[in-house]
Amino acid sequence: MNTLAKLSINMKKILIVVMALGWFHLASAQQTEPTPSTQHYQFALDSNNIMLGDQTVLKIERTNTYPSLDDLTNSSIIALRQWVDTLDGTLFTALTSFEPGEHWYHIGDDSVLITVNDVPNVDTTSVNIRDINNIMRQPYTFGEIMHVLVYFWAFWIIVAAAVYAFCYFKRNKPLISTPLAPKLPADEQALKDLEALRLKQLWQQGKVKEYHTELTDTLRQYLEGAFGIQSTEMTTDQTLEAFHSCPFHSGETESMLGQILQTADMVKFAKSEPAPYQHDLAMKQAVDFVTQTSQAAKQAASNEDNPTESSNQN
Repeated sequence: MNTLAKLSINMKKILIVVMALGWFHLASAQQTEPTPSTQHYQFALDSNNIMLGDQTVLKIERTNTYPSLDDLTNSSIIALRQWVDTLDGTLFTALTSFEPGEHWYHIGDDSVLITVNDVPNVDTTSVNIRDINNIMRQPYTFGEIMHVLVYFWAFWIIVAAAVYAFCYFKRNKPLISTPLAPKLPADEQALKDLEALRLKQLWQQGKVKEYHTELTDTLRQYLEGAFGIQSTEMTTDQTLEAFHSCPFHSGETESMLGQILQTADMVKFAKSEPAPYQHDLAMKQAVDFVTQTSQAAKQAASNEDNPTESSNQN
């Protein structure tokens, strides 16, 4: 029983000691942390002398704890807003007052005198108050007019370019068309095509029908281009009849044309197989036909341009 009593007494003593230590630690902490009203600040004011309702800025250098707006507001001075310079940690506070006079403004454990000047009385009866003037209209300058014109013409140029591009793209044509090569005269084109046909060597490859078809097509296109004879839409007889009416024909050229067309008809429709020499003969006759008829046409045109020389030669 005595042991339990002693143990209870010891526990009470320990509890009292712990409570005492806790109270001492709390009191020490409260003493080491200064409140904004007792802390010392390094500060400066933009101006100690302001007009009623004007503002001055309070600058407080970097510190561990900054005063709030409520801490810096008293019965005479009002703290409006605060901001911090993140580079050097300076706190800025905008202050104002609506009570004229001299006010001691306390900042932490320090204070500063701020003088608020009242607005001087104005006798409105002695002042001639005038109505607000109308807005003055200044004439446009040359630069302003040119500025508007530049934008105006730039807008319409862009619109025209867009329409131009749209039309060309819609017709699948390039924006910039390259000039076409000049068209060769009918006789030069025919001779060029005949030479290309000879180099293909179609009949040597067994393509006899293709050879004579392309040969006669070349001559028919020549007749149309040189003399206006629509031979591509005519039969052989119709083509020969039309060429017979041409002033540049001769018995020899008409005979050559007839042999070429008739041989081709036999190959295409009667499935005839001409001898090898006849293929070369048809090519030679076609070249001679184009050469002789084109020279006859050029000679006739030259005689028309120089009728005097033509009569002298006769």
